[in-house]
Amino acid sequence: MLELAQGLAAAKSRQDVASALAFLDRDMVLEGPAFGTRAKGLAENEAALARFFKSFPDYNVVLSGHANDAETLVCWGQARMTMTGDRFGVTPNGKRAELPVFIRFTFRNDLIASEYFFFDLSALCAQSGVSTDQVRQKLFGEVL
Repeated sequence: MLELAQGLAAAKSRQDVASALAFLDRDMVLEGPAFGTRAKGLAENEAALARFFKSFPDYNVVLSGHANDAETLVCWGQARMTMTGDRFGVTPNGKRAELPVFIRFTFRNDLIASEYFFFDLSALCAQSGVSTDQVRQKLFGEVL
């Protein structure tokens, strides 16, 4: 399990969508609660990763610890990424954010069946020099 997660982390840190997809089960579910996203299947995951890397072209994650049982692996570590573009309805400052991340994986057919990728959106926004309220408005349509 850990080898799969580390391989996926390395592919994503290279922004290599094709290599990342090779670690995923065909029915893979990727959830990113900070952005309110959920992708199911390889085509949706490919689109989600391409969109993510467009917004964070220098994304890099280092997994520093893990725990697992027979079915689930949880990893934690540090993600570094620079918010770019206008996807979130704000103009970022161009500084690279460093965030603790927690990732829960499940597995099927010797591949990753699900990934729940958690980090603090407000920490990302603060380090990127943008308003969390404005980003949440854009992502979730929440009234400020």
